Amino acid sequence: MTEQQFRSLSQGRQLVRELRTFQQEASPPPALRSRVLLRVGLADGYLCFSSPIGPVFVALNVRGISAVDRAEDAASFEARFRAEFGRPIVALDLADAPAWARQIESALQTGHAANLPFDLRGRSPFEQAVLCRTLLIPFGEVRPYAWVAREIGQPHAVRAVGNALARNPIPLLIPCHRVVRSDCQIGNYSLGGPLNKRALLQAEGIDLDLLEQLAARGVRYIGSTTTHVYCFPTCRYARRISPEHRQPLHSPKEAARLGYRPCQRCRPAPLASAESSLASE
Repeated sequence: MTEQQFRSLSQGRQLVRELRTFQQEASPPPALRSRVLLRVGLADGYLCFSSPIGPVFVALNVRGISAVDRAEDAASFEARFRAEFGRPIVALDLADAPAWARQIESALQTGHAANLPFDLRGRSPFEQAVLCRTLLIPFGEVRPYAWVAREIGQPHAVRAVGNALARNPIPLLIPCHRVVRSDCQIGNYSLGGPLNKRALLQAEGIDLDLLEQLAARGVRYIGSTTTHVYCFPTCRYARRISPEHRQPLHSPKEAARLGYRPCQRCRPAPLASAESSLASE
């Protein structure tokens, strides 16, 4: 190697060292870097809120809410989030969060979250359909897994619906606790088990003891002898039926045979199905 080549190589190495030093000195503070990643959609932020079952961590990004979880502490939540979603996550102040983040606390307390944005990346089209339909189940009402399957056009996929809800990344806000078994048994719940699910439903004013009593008698629907419309027992219209006009019903076939038609709000059975059952009798 000539002296000139050696000098050029030394100068090049010195330049690399200077660039590395400059990069280290010019690197932004971690908090600023995190906010930039959040704004461009390369990271999620999170906030902690109170809920009817205790404190919960809520992850969000530029697309919407991506996760709701309970954890012993923030570090545990961050570790679980990174393991499941493979994205960085940073703690936020409410001032740094999107404007709609202020609605989360109200949604957790009132159970009305349909207007919030959600980020369901990574979920299959089937899972997204299940979660989006579940989101629309009204506060204070329950629906069976079979109803969700029918509502998304997959009436035979009841087990798959259950699996999709078990993997719901945004419980409480996407209210999978409002989906129960056809026999009105509560079923499991990903955010703390069936006791939490029961507590949430009771907090919404659902009489679980009555539901279980009806289920023990095989009663799945309640009809009105004045309107001849039948509903799920927790439907707001069913709850308005006075005791003397309540007709217990065991199946859509029985309802059709007795001249009842399904409620257009809670849709306990497809109207066409009920009409065909009546015609077949």
